[in-house]
Amino acid sequence: MHTTHDLSREDCARLLNAGVAGRVAVGTPTGPHIVPVNYAVDGESILIRTTAYSLLGTYGRGAQLCFEVDQFDYELKRGWSVVVRGRGSFVDDQDELGEIARHWEPRPWATGQRNLVVRIPWTEVTGRQLGGGWDPWEHLPVQRLA
Repeated sequence: MHTTHDLSREDCARLLNAGVAGRVAVGTPTGPHIVPVNYAVDGESILIRTTAYSLLGTYGRGAQLCFEVDQFDYELKRGWSVVVRGRGSFVDDQDELGEIARHWEPRPWATGQRNLVVRIPWTEVTGRQLGGGWDPWEHLPVQRLA
């Protein structure tokens, strides 16, 4: 059995900035849903592109959202997880959208128009690592450098 330890906010930020895909939890009238998403980081916010008719587009504005990204090594039984909680908002200011597009906008893998950008601020950030003596950064399958 491995021990777990909390990741610092800096370690969480480093892992969030390196990632490409995660999951968002959103509450709906029929109960909570977990939605896999591609994302980008803008300062201390998660950005997600979606449609106005998606679960996030329908229920995300003003809602308390939870975003999670993780990685596990099943063979060595170790891994890490970072969770961000914050109140979702929609980015609709054209200047802000232009600024996001110039830096690193979210690039969905799924086809179709996704013109709505959802922002989840890092109001609360927590992270945990299972197993010591290894650096999660060195074992990322993808490292976003820009």
